Amino acid sequence: MFSLHRFAAMLLPLATVSLPGVALAQEAMTAIAEPAQPTAISLGTGRLPDAQNGESWHMQYGSHFARNVVEATLTPFLPEDGRGSGAAVIVAPGGGFITLSMENEGWDVARALAARGVAAFVLKYRLRQSPGELAAFDASMRTVLTTTRIGNLSVAEAAANSPAQLADSRAAFALVRARAGEWGVDPDRIGMIGFSAGAMLTMATYVGVDDARPAFLGNIYGPMAAMPVPADAPPMFVALAADDPLFAGGGFGIVESWRNAGRPVEFHLYEQGGHGFGMYQKTTTSTGWFPAFADWLWMHGFLTRRD
Repeated sequence: MFSLHRFAAMLLPLATVSLPGVALAQEAMTAIAEPAQPTAISLGTGRLPDAQNGESWHMQYGSHFARNVVEATLTPFLPEDGRGSGAAVIVAPGGGFITLSMENEGWDVARALAARGVAAFVLKYRLRQSPGELAAFDASMRTVLTTTRIGNLSVAEAAANSPAQLADSRAAFALVRARAGEWGVDPDRIGMIGFSAGAMLTMATYVGVDDARPAFLGNIYGPMAAMPVPADAPPMFVALAADDPLFAGGGFGIVESWRNAGRPVEFHLYEQGGHGFGMYQKTTTSTGWFPAFADWLWMHGFLTRRD
């Protein structure tokens, strides 16, 4: 049986690895005060059961990270007035279900989507507890820095092992639909994109949350295992680096699953980029994933407003 605890312990440190078989030095973490999030909306899913440590933040790789999230929120990033297409995206950052890459895989992605006319909503979902002191957390991550491959994880097993995160995802979709008129969103055109663990949550939401029904899926360096695909599965965009130490070694079953079901899927396999490239500007072609994703949204009509 797949263990979310095991997945989390292995996934987070691998965000620092760029080549299989090579463990790179982990950049030091710097504690920071929780940044102002005046537009964040509580999702009302309650406090994480039995949580001992409260939410804290740190900087690493020039980016903001949250950990020990015990109450879920959703932060809207809306297009300028008159420029919205009516489409929307729930954005799920990654971090091994232990931390959240809120800036690189959350806010920066949402801003870029809003600039293209898509309403974006960053999901700060509840996380597995980790040491309260940053030094202890940092030390614990350094001890498990590894390049172990775990490529063929089951999305169905992940869905069964992440009830709190799925409840947060369900609540996010419900909130956006409830306020669709206010935010200029078409309730039938809400998709979801996730990164690493957030991609696992994205796919688990599609599998395990009947009332979410994403209109499209973005799987960015996430699960690659084959899975059952219904005849009405939504379009899916997949991006992965060939040197990703986590998901590049187990084949591309999820892509084949969509193809075999005759459902729309676009797959970008970049030669280099490692794991966790997100919106970082790197000297690899993986940096081009977001323009490709935007073009894919345009091709499917999500950048065009329906009359």
